[in-house]
Amino acid sequence: MLEKLHIKNIAVIDEAEIDFKDGFNVLTGETGAGKSIIIDSINMVLGERTSKSLIRNGEKKAQVEALFYIDDKYTEKTLEEKGIETEDGMLILYRDINNDGKSICKINGSLTTAGNLREAANLLINIHGQQDNQSLLDSSSHITFLDDYSNISDYLEKYRDVYNKVNEIKQKLKNLDMDELEKKRQQDLYEYQIKEITDTNLCIGEDDSLTERKRFLSSISKISELVNLSYENLYENDSNIYQSISECVNSFSQISEYDKNLYAIYERLNNLAIELEDTVYQIREYKNSLEFDDYELDETEKRLDLINSLKRKYGNTIEDIINYKDNIEKQLNSIVKSDEEIKILSDDLNKYINLLDSYAETLTGKRAAAAKDLSIKICNELAELDMSKVKFEVKITKCDYNKNGCDNVEFLISVNPGEPLKPLSKIASGGEMSRIMLAIKSIFANSDHVETLIFDEIDTGVSGRAAQKIAEKINLISSKKQVLCITHLAQIAAMANTHFLIEKDVKDNRTYTKISSISNELREKELARIIGGAKITDTTIKAAAEMINQANIIKDKK
Repeated sequence: MLEKLHIKNIAVIDEAEIDFKDGFNVLTGETGAGKSIIIDSINMVLGERTSKSLIRNGEKKAQVEALFYIDDKYTEKTLEEKGIETEDGMLILYRDINNDGKSICKINGSLTTAGNLREAANLLINIHGQQDNQSLLDSSSHITFLDDYSNISDYLEKYRDVYNKVNEIKQKLKNLDMDELEKKRQQDLYEYQIKEITDTNLCIGEDDSLTERKRFLSSISKISELVNLSYENLYENDSNIYQSISECVNSFSQISEYDKNLYAIYERLNNLAIELEDTVYQIREYKNSLEFDDYELDETEKRLDLINSLKRKYGNTIEDIINYKDNIEKQLNSIVKSDEEIKILSDDLNKYINLLDSYAETLTGKRAAAAKDLSIKICNELAELDMSKVKFEVKITKCDYNKNGCDNVEFLISVNPGEPLKPLSKIASGGEMSRIMLAIKSIFANSDHVETLIFDEIDTGVSGRAAQKIAEKINLISSKKQVLCITHLAQIAAMANTHFLIEKDVKDNRTYTKISSISNELREKELARIIGGAKITDTTIKAAAEMINQANIIKDKK
């Protein structure tokens, strides 16, 4: 159960802490006092999508912390299986949101994700609001209600695994399914492309080497001219550089013994002469090796043209071309073997379709049994909610296979004797929808492990005797579950075990919301406000006191 809720900087709530109790907790207050903010805060700490617009004006972040005491062993075990351990049965959920929209989530002080908060929340709290009434009007949601009651999640999971497998095989067959002419055309194209690439015998990096070679061959005339000129200047001309340096070496060799500085110059000149002689030799060898080969240049250009042609067809690089060839070889192999593969896939498809039929039949059988039982129970619950003449039926019809099986589920109702059963959306009023949803929640409360139920203004469209019946039904549920209820009806508020009053105040041009537990005279005064509106009189106070007294009598009988 939810023991404590701490809220800070959420909308008009500066800071508030609510200590919820076991049984029936009710929250009341004037319109705009901040009742919906309590639900927004709970949704936030339970990991639901939230917005930074919730942050109180002028503050940097909003925070919500919820303390749960878990008394259900199944819930505790399931949390542990999800890696969430309780401490002495206690679980603390925390979430804040900053002005930049970033959120921090924690479970028992350890950082976690909003998704993990939601997983934990699904085991701890069930929130029912007006949007749930709207979901009842959508017949596509009815199968979910029935499946939750049927407890067929394991069967449904097995069915969906097979259903997904069937669709996967069908898609593969669709990809393989082409007429023989198209298959032959595709096969011929792939074979031609593979041969064209293979015959070229490409090597990665070859195009760079060829480009470099082509540049050299195209420039060989200029290279030869400049190499010859350099050789002549260095060695062959009458005043060549080599001869001049040799003469300098000879001159300094004759005087080097007279001064160590002269000897150093001599050594450097001698080394230069040796290095120059070696360089001249290399230039001569290179010059003698130069040959202008028109054939090689032509072949190089042809090879580059061929490679560039393949690049235009199959990829920007040689590696891309090779990868393309590898890919179409696989596709060609698939086409060649497609007939064999189609047979294998078709056999698999038949096997899985038979299995799908079996699982779907099981789902239908379990739904049919549950539908009959659920129809009876909902009628019984509605009778206790002052709708004793209502007929309710869970109708199952066949449909095409989908992720839920081959069943359409729709809730039908007849609110007046003699009237035929019709879809909820065509018959039920707002007040009737509230009671139907409450009936469903009452039934589920006996079978699920969630310990806390929240009813957010379930009294929509309800008054008088129907309101009293709803109040008594919620009180009955609270004998098995913790119930938190936001209401505008005095009948419901009177039945509560714990009453919280939500009030709004303005100080220094700032709005503040205060949440306090009330009893005795303050509770009578709040119920009198609900009954009579803005003006509280002795008559409304007396009516409130009588309502609380009657509620206590009803609770004592139960």
